[in-house]
Amino acid sequence: MRKLTFLAGLAIGYVLGTRAGRERYEQLRQTARDLSQTQAVQSATRNAKAAAGSAATKAGQAVADKVGDRLPNAVTDRIPYLNGKSTTLDDWDTAHR
Repeated sequence: MRKLTFLAGLAIGYVLGTRAGRERYEQLRQTARDLSQTQAVQSATRNAKAAAGSAATKAGQAVADKVGDRLPNAVTDRIPYLNGKSTTLDDWDTAHR
């Protein structure tokens, strides 16, 4: 029954979407792009990224404090929090040692 309901919803969405056409799709896409470039959204994105990074750092440090000395070297050598080596992030937030 759930599968049938899902497929019916999918079919209805498809039909309604194709009726709106490519032009409406492009309008919605441009509106979303414009919205994502606003100062408020950019600020919220930066704040969320900073909060996530802080939470990840705290979580990583908590794991390192609790189990870091009990993990095999094969694991600790690959995880900056566990191996004591500092890492830096490049412009794409990719870690490099």
